[in-house]
Amino acid sequence: MSHTVRYDDRTPRLFFLAALVWAVVGMLVGVLVAAMLFMPGLNLAPYLTFGRLRPLHTNAVIFAFCGNIIFGGTYHSMQRLLKTRLFSDGLSKFHFWGWQLLIVAAALALVTGNTQGKEYAELPWVLDIVIAVLWVTFAVNFFGTIAIRRERHIYVAIWFYIATIVAVAILHIGNSIAVPYSLLGSYPAYAGVKDALMQWWYGHNAVAFFLTTPFLGLMYYYLPKAAERPVFSYRLSILHFWSLVFVYIWAGPHHLHYSAVPEWASTLGMLFSLILWMPSWGGMVNGFFTLRGAWHKLREDPILKFMVVAVTYYGMSTFEGPMMSIKSVNAVSHFTDWTIGHVHAGALGWNAFLSFGILYWVIPRLWKTQLYSPRLATIHFWVATVGLIAYQISMWVAGITQWAMWRAFEPDGRLVYPDFIETVLALVPMYEVRLIGGLLFFSGVLMAGWNIVKTIQSAPADFAVEPEIDAPPLVVERLAPGAVTPANTYDHALYAFQHSIRHGFHRMLESRTVTFTVLTALALAVGSLVESIPMFFDKSNVKEIASVKPYTPLEVTGRDIYIREGCYNCHSQMVRPFRYETERYGEYAKAGEYVYDHPFQWGSKRTGPDLLRVGGKYPSLWHVRHMAQPDSTTPGSIMPRYPHLLTTPFDTGLIQSKLHALRTVGVPYSDGEIETAVASMQNQANAIAKEVESQQGPTGLADKEIVALVAYLQRLGTDIRWKRPEPQGSYSATLQLPAAQPAPAAAAADPASGTPAVQPHTPTARSSEPTPAAKPAAAAHSPEPAPRSSASHDTSRPATGGPTQ
Repeated sequence: MSHTVRYDDRTPRLFFLAALVWAVVGMLVGVLVAAMLFMPGLNLAPYLTFGRLRPLHTNAVIFAFCGNIIFGGTYHSMQRLLKTRLFSDGLSKFHFWGWQLLIVAAALALVTGNTQGKEYAELPWVLDIVIAVLWVTFAVNFFGTIAIRRERHIYVAIWFYIATIVAVAILHIGNSIAVPYSLLGSYPAYAGVKDALMQWWYGHNAVAFFLTTPFLGLMYYYLPKAAERPVFSYRLSILHFWSLVFVYIWAGPHHLHYSAVPEWASTLGMLFSLILWMPSWGGMVNGFFTLRGAWHKLREDPILKFMVVAVTYYGMSTFEGPMMSIKSVNAVSHFTDWTIGHVHAGALGWNAFLSFGILYWVIPRLWKTQLYSPRLATIHFWVATVGLIAYQISMWVAGITQWAMWRAFEPDGRLVYPDFIETVLALVPMYEVRLIGGLLFFSGVLMAGWNIVKTIQSAPADFAVEPEIDAPPLVVERLAPGAVTPANTYDHALYAFQHSIRHGFHRMLESRTVTFTVLTALALAVGSLVESIPMFFDKSNVKEIASVKPYTPLEVTGRDIYIREGCYNCHSQMVRPFRYETERYGEYAKAGEYVYDHPFQWGSKRTGPDLLRVGGKYPSLWHVRHMAQPDSTTPGSIMPRYPHLLTTPFDTGLIQSKLHALRTVGVPYSDGEIETAVASMQNQANAIAKEVESQQGPTGLADKEIVALVAYLQRLGTDIRWKRPEPQGSYSATLQLPAAQPAPAAAAADPASGTPAVQPHTPTARSSEPTPAAKPAAAAHSPEPAPRSSASHDTSRPATGGPTQ
């Protein structure tokens, strides 16, 4: 066998160039959505609203920019570390072009509203399958390269790559189980509390194993290369790796404190998040101490500047994250812009800074030239640093401001800021600062793009000639660790034991990559199973509420429109057991209320108010006008306009397929309900349209998407009885309606369809409490709800309780 190895540098080149392109695209969209938060006029078309562009921004930065950096860095570094060419040129090409086409398809799906409505997992089910195929392609190419390696022991960077491939596969499959009802539409197999737990098991660990572990692997390779120093501590890297792999997977439920998730789950998430701090800092310390003797280079080397700040932000983020998992701190930070600042500190400070440091180091070497302008790279560093600091501080201030205003009470016990819009308007200056910071960071990305393009243009004509090294193949020795030997022989067992004593168990493990991979998978599986099995098999975690019934066909359609427009990006549906929340929104959430929610829509950020108890709070005409022109009902609103909902007919062609899919995942629709679904939709829509007309609203809405959305909104929170808080504030109901009139005959109840009568109601200018005769058409189909639950706001009450029948 030849000793000559020729590296495949074409594949890393392609991935790195693609990363640069998607960095520009993703961060340009980020700047646009940042501006939309205080300039709603920028929401120019249905396909370009905040609710659709925000997921596009996050997916572009995470999976397009960072994903291409991961693949390019992995393919480049592993060849050098294993002294072999990539396993398959064909798989490498398929992986590259498939991933880029996937990104384009994902962008088209998101802007057209084809989303599953789950953060970081928005893509339609068919694209989930494409992701799985491409990830398997990556895994086969990766492990195939390990199998033909010419270096027996795998370096620490490879450990982290292995953990990434195994963990992402587990997470993606576990969270993507769904039942399709069309080519792009599906409903997740999990509902409510269970879906929330699975989603944040995935969401938190997507950050862990897509934005942390692979970048740690890249750090362990490129930082020593840039500093020209060896890794500080081999033993510390062992501790760092195995602690992260075992501990990280448990931490997801800390995103669900004070929600309807059982207390044991969120507490477990908090404890493991706190434990996570120390191994994370072990990696930071290893990174910093690798620079011993090279700190003087920082003055002149922009590459090391980027990498040092990246490691610094890794340390800051892995301290702030565990701190925010503490329940008392999470009560402050959750649903606020503090969380947004934390996420961006990690994504920009850790991932982006390390990525640009890698690009500035590797591009000249792949093109066999020198960096075009180190001075421009230094300017990029300082501009990006200032922009990131401005961004982070503005979000810290915004988050604390939100918390302080939401919980402020007058001496007489009334909310100081009862109108949510008061908080929104107070945040506008911070949003403006955030935009300035984002523009600075984006300008740095453009500088990097120019610098790298000019660097490539200066490459010699022979840059594409692949480098060669001399590396003899591994010799299959008798009794050698990992060699092919007779199974279970005494000599082999004795040799393995002696080798582990002499060189250490882990050193032996590094030569046995199959065993190493299996142990990694087991470490990941433990936490996943311990947290998920009790949730799915112990019924006490989700107590049933007899009055909670499935959504009507029109409400299902309205909910899908709510998800399509990305309303979950700005609104939560989770009232926490705090007095300042129950006074503002109503009774705290019960786990049993969400049993038919596929997917859950709890949200993670309140740019607008919580909607769990919005049903019946406003007349239907208020919702129509609010969606068409938000500032007509809420002066100063920054919400986008949705006038197309008043002109676009709702779809009846898929409703039976939707109900069949929902029944498959556990929603108890009968055959009769599915067969009469279209008639039921039309009857309920007619009733709501007539109600709007009776309130002197627009006519001709009976077949439009707006009535489906209104049906869904008017249903929210009405399946249980609770005492609505006394209306407070000047914007509680700014819509003046005519005096109550008798209900039109056509709006009477239809016994065949189950559509109830609709009575117009007349709230005062201040009160938002509907009169007893004004129950929303969308909710009155339910049987008599459970007895009124206590209005107590004791925060010590369990979040998972609730009335049972």
